[in-house]
Amino acid sequence: MTDPKNFDVIIIGGSYAGLSAGMALGRALRTVLIIDSGLPCNRQTPHSHNFITQDGEKPKVIAEKAKAQVLKYNTVKFLNDLAVDGKKTEKGFTITTKAGELFGAKKLIFATGVKDIMPNIEGFSACWGISVIHCPYCHGYEVKSEKTGILANGDAALHYAQLLRNWTKDLTIFTNGKSTLTPEQTEKIDKHAIPIIEKEIAQLKHENGTISQIVFRDHSTFNLKAIYSRPDFEQHCNIPEILGCELTEQGLVKVDLFQKTSVASVFACGDNASPLRSVSNAVAAGGLAGAMVNNIMTEEEF
Repeated sequence: MTDPKNFDVIIIGGSYAGLSAGMALGRALRTVLIIDSGLPCNRQTPHSHNFITQDGEKPKVIAEKAKAQVLKYNTVKFLNDLAVDGKKTEKGFTITTKAGELFGAKKLIFATGVKDIMPNIEGFSACWGISVIHCPYCHGYEVKSEKTGILANGDAALHYAQLLRNWTKDLTIFTNGKSTLTPEQTEKIDKHAIPIIEKEIAQLKHENGTISQIVFRDHSTFNLKAIYSRPDFEQHCNIPEILGCELTEQGLVKVDLFQKTSVASVFACGDNASPLRSVSNAVAAGGLAGAMVNNIMTEEEF
């Protein structure tokens, strides 16, 4: 590397997907820069589950171990900074960081995740990832058979109700306002004796993120141990859109089976491109993206 600011690949996002992509590329002898701002979406989650060999480990510990292993490959560099802009060039791309640094690469991988938009409910953000959870495969075993809420409406409420009965029969749906469930959906839920409460929620009472009670706007309360919710989200990084990458109807970066975006030489992996938000899925997608980028480069260079 004659110029340390030029790389084969820049990976934006240095959590599980980005580090996995970095390992694949480092092992392929590619020069790689991983840029990460240090704010993973699961930073409040106390333990990671359903990831073989790492079940029950703290997410931060998994990430730190992964980073140490990836950086053993001396062609991989890690920068603590925030990527704020990207441009297409004749040789590939340039990325500008918040600190004002400029880097060039032939290929880009975005592993930037998404930013969850917290609802206007006091205590929700403090409980997010701890006792307000989104995925039963990640967290359901730890709250199995407990008194559990579903904060959702319409199709999402029905889907959660169907799925979560496998972990607990003590379920209650909170629509936080008028239900948008269809009569057919409501009938199906009623068959399984799952109450639907339409009161607006004012607060989640908790201690250090562990929920104990829902407080409604009419001051009534409901005791429970956990609540499932999937809040709205937005892309954590808008550079893919700046470069012209297509998004799906759900707001994810659109990719094919090989993690390619709609823009040549730009790839995306992890939560920003998949509704399956889990550590194991992010690692798998990152490894695939790294391998596919290297494969394309070998074909171009041959």
